[in-house]
Amino acid sequence: MDKYQIIKRPIVTEKTNKLAEKNQYTFEVDRNANKIEIKQAVEALFNVKVKSVNVINEIAKAKKVGQHSGFKPAVSKAIVTLADGFKIDVYTA
Repeated sequence: MDKYQIIKRPIVTEKTNKLAEKNQYTFEVDRNANKIEIKQAVEALFNVKVKSVNVINEIAKAKKVGQHSGFKPAVSKAIVTLADGFKIDVYTA
């Protein structure tokens, strides 16, 4: 799998901005990617050293709008902790 297919987009919220102060960054990743592939993709794309990777798999949630029902898509998130001295600027990448 290509590194551009593994990392889909950064997730920028208030909570992830607080995590960025601790040198942790959150990305939406491919559902089939494992921790090793995510680590290699982040290191190649951003030229940083990754200390650890935690993966969160969210299931599809049922939603209803009026009489129409459906599902929100299932997503997979990765919280990447960087080694000391490295930083990612998620607003420019």
